[in-house]
Amino acid sequence: MPSTILSAVRTPLATALGSVAANVFAYVPENIPAPAVVIVPDSPYMEFQTIGSNSTFRARINMTITCAVAYNSNPASLDNLEQLITSVVSLIPAGYELTAVDRPTVTTVGAGQLLVADIRVATYYTQS
Repeated sequence: MPSTILSAVRTPLATALGSVAANVFAYVPENIPAPAVVIVPDSPYMEFQTIGSNSTFRARINMTITCAVAYNSNPASLDNLEQLITSVVSLIPAGYELTAVDRPTVTTVGAGQLLVADIRVATYYTQS
């Protein structure tokens, strides 16, 4: 059975981030319990390295690691988010490229508000 992007790229990244003080997901969950780290596709999601029926599938996979904390008090929430981002960045494994961290924004999820920031990362995937 060929490897999948979930099994070869997102799950190993989520496992590497497992020691942060947050709920870590390799996919978008139905609800987001704060604090949370969620790995989702970025845009462009795939940048192809090979094309053609006789070529091995190889692509650069761009992902966003969304860090989210409860938005209760702006100074405390921002501090909590910065600590979470620092923890996540320090655990990104070899083979993944960190490209940027976007500015924090407030997002409403269900009845609550979260302060979120996106960490943009990329890696290469070859289907085997």
